[in-house]
Amino acid sequence: MSTAIADARSEAVYAFLLQLQRDLTSSFGGEFRRDEWTRPASAESMQGRGITAVQENGPTMERGGVALSDVRGNKLPPAATARNPHLAGREWRAMGVSVVMHPRNPHAPTAHANVRFFNAGDAWWFGGGFDLTPYLPYEEDVIAWHTAARDACAPYGQTLYAQTRAICDEYFYLKHRGEARGIGGIFYDDLNEETPELGMPWEQCFGFMQAVGNGFGDVYKTIVDRRQGIAWTSAQREYQLHRRGRYVEFNLVFDRGTHFGLQSGGRTNSILMSMPPEVRWAYESPSAELDAQLLPYLTTLRGKDWLA
Repeated sequence: MSTAIADARSEAVYAFLLQLQRDLTSSFGGEFRRDEWTRPASAESMQGRGITAVQENGPTMERGGVALSDVRGNKLPPAATARNPHLAGREWRAMGVSVVMHPRNPHAPTAHANVRFFNAGDAWWFGGGFDLTPYLPYEEDVIAWHTAARDACAPYGQTLYAQTRAICDEYFYLKHRGEARGIGGIFYDDLNEETPELGMPWEQCFGFMQAVGNGFGDVYKTIVDRRQGIAWTSAQREYQLHRRGRYVEFNLVFDRGTHFGLQSGGRTNSILMSMPPEVRWAYESPSAELDAQLLPYLTTLRGKDWLA
């Protein structure tokens, strides 16, 4: 692949990501502060550009973040070479949009999405997905979420939803708790034309990225609009803060994107914007009643086909 083709592809991806960020920050009300940044070339850490859009104490989102980054470096960090040792020592470029939304209302779920593109010489791949973390679960929302995930996958393969959903269930799992982080969605990594079972040419991989990013925005807005006007109690708020602790645990202990950003010398505030603004770690759950409503979704119902 020539350098001109690689550059043209990267710029097409960046243009989509920039528009996706604009669309998402206009979907949920309130203002997002846009922190535009650049990092000059350095022999020891990555260089690049980005826009971190953050809302705090908004009308709906207690914290919402939509981070766009386009970075490159001289040497891949361990989080990348652990899965791709043949790329050790190569120059690389990575770009993506990462989204985390933490509504104030406990009836509205936390949501995460990420779409990204990576290349290192003649190697390239896409990654991404979206997952939902409810605190006061509604089965209607679970079904809508998985319907959107299936619809994003449908044009790109009959088995793609089932495969990426299974990867999501495996990835977003707190092994030390024996619980899923939420009710799942889809997740994929290292997707290119040579990926076993899932492989697609570049144009289809890029189309899938667009379907995932746009599908997430549409379904999450629908769910938030349903839930944001519902009154909540202090007990429900306390339970939400308690369960947010699980979200933090996953991001710090298991999340590869967090590890990649920190190991590659990324902007710490942008990387950790995914954290909820308020959280509690209680020795015991504050509500056995609310546990009984939520925990089955994270344990015995984990992996259920909600669309059957």
